[in-house]
Amino acid sequence: MADVRLFSSKPYDHAGFDGANADHDHALTYLETRLGPDTVDLAAGAPAVCVFVNDVVSEPVLEALAAGGTRIVALRCAGFNNVDLDAAERLGITVVRVPAYSPNAVAEHTLALILSLNRRIHRAHNRVRDGNFALDGLVGFDLAGKTAGVVGTGKIGMIVARLLWHLRCRVLAVDVQQDQHLVDLGVEYVELDQLMAESDIISLNCPLTPDTHHMIDAESIATMRDGVMIVNTGRGALIDTEAVIQGLKSGRIGSLALDVYEEEGALFFEDRSHEIIDDDVFARLLTFHNVLITAHQAFLTREALDAIATTTLGNISTVLAGEACANVVTPG
Repeated sequence: MADVRLFSSKPYDHAGFDGANADHDHALTYLETRLGPDTVDLAAGAPAVCVFVNDVVSEPVLEALAAGGTRIVALRCAGFNNVDLDAAERLGITVVRVPAYSPNAVAEHTLALILSLNRRIHRAHNRVRDGNFALDGLVGFDLAGKTAGVVGTGKIGMIVARLLWHLRCRVLAVDVQQDQHLVDLGVEYVELDQLMAESDIISLNCPLTPDTHHMIDAESIATMRDGVMIVNTGRGALIDTEAVIQGLKSGRIGSLALDVYEEEGALFFEDRSHEIIDDDVFARLLTFHNVLITAHQAFLTREALDAIATTTLGNISTVLAGEACANVVTPG
């Protein structure tokens, strides 16, 4: 049994973690506040902290955690770009993650965004609620016969590619490792430049690395087909948002769906309906009728939440027991 402080926790996290904890009997403390330099004192005395995508796990925060007795940082997500892994290793803090919880959840949300954006479901819904039953401006296109590019065919991207193939798209893919099952299905692995140039729909399902940072920028947008649809359920910084805004204004980008945003840390996971949004770039995105944004909810299914909790608490128990954990994250 260990004292575990869960930062950035919400009511929807509790059921999964309380249920999974029956097998571990840890002392769970749910904290809605985010972990950062100003809140790290809340972890004092806890051997393990559990964090999410927008918690700040920088070198100063890790130093404070180590000084307070924390030995484990457990990410309840797949990404770890918010953690200074070099500092964690130097301080003797073990970092663990959840590499796969429910790939179906994110892949299905990706498809939902594509279908909703294409058929203007969000606009149609609002019109009908206002008593407007006109169909002008709601024209979409058949997915069958279109070329869909999937950037990253890991556990999530592989499912996205299969779903689009089943909708009779020609599917192009980019990844450092080819999935033979997708190849057998008829998915074509190509270079990124070709995918960008030939795709009617581009889905970003890759991790954020120095090589993928701002992979959608002014230069790549200039090579795309007019009216291309871009969907990002990967990481916000895969996209240069200001370049995308220019692409939307010019018409080169025909539509955009985002579940992630590069500066989302100041916005997402909180009710800000009573506030003035002071992020001018994000506010500009909201003015486009052909932009659909969800607030990092692609993972949010019951099955995914249960899997996240089970793996996270299992990671903590394994490390505390001194056993080898397959989900440890190390530098490099």
